[in-house]
Amino acid sequence: MKPVLMFGATGQVARCVIDQAAATARPLTALSRQDVDLLDTDAIRAAIMAAPEGSVVLNAAAYTAVDQAESDVAACRAVNAAAPAAMAEACQARGFVFLHISTDYVFDGTKPSAYLEDDPTSPQGVYGETKLEGEAGVLGAHDRVVILRTAWVYSRYGKNFLKTMLRLGSDRDTLGVVDDQRGCPTQAADIAAALLIAADDLSASDDRYGLYNFAGQGGASWADFAEHIFQTQSSRWGRRPAVNRVTTADYPTPAKRPANSMLNSDRFSAAFGYTAPVWTESVEHVVQQLADEG
Repeated sequence: MKPVLMFGATGQVARCVIDQAAATARPLTALSRQDVDLLDTDAIRAAIMAAPEGSVVLNAAAYTAVDQAESDVAACRAVNAAAPAAMAEACQARGFVFLHISTDYVFDGTKPSAYLEDDPTSPQGVYGETKLEGEAGVLGAHDRVVILRTAWVYSRYGKNFLKTMLRLGSDRDTLGVVDDQRGCPTQAADIAAALLIAADDLSASDDRYGLYNFAGQGGASWADFAEHIFQTQSSRWGRRPAVNRVTTADYPTPAKRPANSMLNSDRFSAAFGYTAPVWTESVEHVVQQLADEG
């Protein structure tokens, strides 16, 4: 197993990488924003220059406050575009493989079917724009890069849709949930597994570097997602909250969300032999984890 230097220590994917590294005794250094300021590109480069030979660098840090980004453009661009480009430049200098996480928000959501990696991009807000800029900066700086575009991330950690539904559904009989946005709910632990598989699998002369989609198998609306969460939890609660299916227009937000965020992950599956589970199975797994934790 290759040693990993990871930017990010508290986000959902980062914490899952930490768990999986600990379970396999993988050498891992996880850098929080207190360790390295992502607004300081010199500090980013210095951290990579100090990493052990043969390391793989993983960027699991990002500015993910989608609505706040609309009024905090400079900080969002610094973290999502300038920082990853600096990481890639330093990795190129050290000869390190660089792994980076991107997003479905690079697409405008108008395609009727699942997005492929080569489909035209057209982000609809600052968050998506800066993540797309980050992709371009990374790919332009380094030739040994894997970028994973993912979507609708949830886990036992942090703040996410699944945990919000469990919190709200614990004492409500009905919840309004958007039904005209579709995507692929993706467990953070599955993303972590995909990244670590790529880290170990890639060689210097590999032809698999590049851009990939990676998401849970199958599609759902947010309302479908909520329904399955409540169905899974109903035996524990002894009841099942009703989902009132509403439209995006009923819940206006500063940033526009893609109506279709579904991602086709076949390219990653073919290249690395790993496919995320069907999203319903992963939801059941996380609900059980949370139940076990009380």
